[in-house]
Amino acid sequence: MTEQEILIKTEKYVKKELADAEGGHDWWHIQRVRSNARLIAESEVCDKLVVELSALLHDIADSKFNDGNENIGPEKAEKFLKSISLDSGKTDHIVKIVRNISFKGGNFKVNFKSKELDIVQDADRLDAMGAIGIARAFNYGGHKGRLLYHPEIKPVLNLDKEAYKKSSAPTINHFYEKLLRLKDRMNTKTGKQLAEERHQFMENFLKQFYKEWGEE
Repeated sequence: MTEQEILIKTEKYVKKELADAEGGHDWWHIQRVRSNARLIAESEVCDKLVVELSALLHDIADSKFNDGNENIGPEKAEKFLKSISLDSGKTDHIVKIVRNISFKGGNFKVNFKSKELDIVQDADRLDAMGAIGIARAFNYGGHKGRLLYHPEIKPVLNLDKEAYKKSSAPTINHFYEKLLRLKDRMNTKTGKQLAEERHQFMENFLKQFYKEWGEE
């Protein structure tokens, strides 16, 4: 099977699996992350097939929608890649990327690193920033029935992984607990450059939000 055939087969699989996914974690999220990953990979020495397949499979079963189970995604990715007889080394690498890509509060020990993980992680984080990131945050907040904002419920920084996963705070708090922290956690030169504009857009949005709310 050629690389193009592998990618087409993977794309069809992911589209089918995410057909009914929440709007911020659907096929279009995958496609945007894939596009970001391709762009970043152009300036890096890396295995581009591993990058693209990891981008396609990184949210195949997000733990947020599977009772917090962090093993389902990597297991589904591995099962699929074995079903198409992908090289075992690439399969293992992709599964490790899927397992380690998530933010999880940004306060946990990372057990695996690679240039390909850096690229796909940056690509995924970019989609959590800027106008798209804002739209996704409020879409997910609505999906979970969360408040937009509550002046008396303050953000909690540096949550541990379990506390971050269990948080039901207003959506605005998520900006401080995750989104505004992403700029300084980018891995690649291109990722850092792309993050600057999106970060500034979020800061401007928050200023306008508080102004319209009646808070300066």
